[in-house]
Amino acid sequence: MRYRLLDTFRFTFEHTCYLHRRSGLGDRIAMHLFEDLYTVGRSSLLRERVDQQETVLNVQNRRRGIEARRGDGTFGELIPGANAIADRGYRVARGPVANVEIGVEVKILAKAMLKQIDRVINDLRNQVTQFRRGAGQPICVGIVGVNHAQVTTSYEGARAFMTDGKKHKHPYQEAPQAERRLLDEATPAFDEFLLLRYRASNVEPYPFEWADLNASGLDYGAILTRVSREYDRRFR
Repeated sequence: MRYRLLDTFRFTFEHTCYLHRRSGLGDRIAMHLFEDLYTVGRSSLLRERVDQQETVLNVQNRRRGIEARRGDGTFGELIPGANAIADRGYRVARGPVANVEIGVEVKILAKAMLKQIDRVINDLRNQVTQFRRGAGQPICVGIVGVNHAQVTTSYEGARAFMTDGKKHKHPYQEAPQAERRLLDEATPAFDEFLLLRYRASNVEPYPFEWADLNASGLDYGAILTRVSREYDRRFR
């Protein structure tokens, strides 16, 4: 089965230069989890509420009346009287939300993973706190891409920085330890946590490959199933 979130993650690297400071990447990936939840159809409640535009993808940086960072993808009840926006090619409408029923946070580790792992773990755990601020019991999903390439390049303006395996470790050298830290220290904060293992050199023609596409698809499909069942349990 093709999943929109996995395709969007791949398109973040394939045939395009990945710039780690580009804003909005996490949002563009996370929003497709809700489309995939609708498509797999394991929650009739979620599909019904999406069809009736009772629940929508959040388009604002906060819930009304609650000071909290919204995360990369938040899905909740449309504020009564507010307008829902339906975009072509999407089943889940957009609009301002009163609460969070499902919250998604996305991180990508492409290079210098161990240098930034403490910050990434803290950001992930802190976002769960933000999702849960206010009323309700949101389902919290963490998604982290981990590069396993033999070599990769990052860019700062016009300057390129390629890993050398010594001072600047190659991704495959750091990935195992980064994954262990994530699984030990970030995963317990979330209801569901997905590691997306990939290989991207970030050099023209910008190739991309999954470390194991079948495993990624199975892991993600299992999460979609569990989130669907938990949605029915929490929000019936």
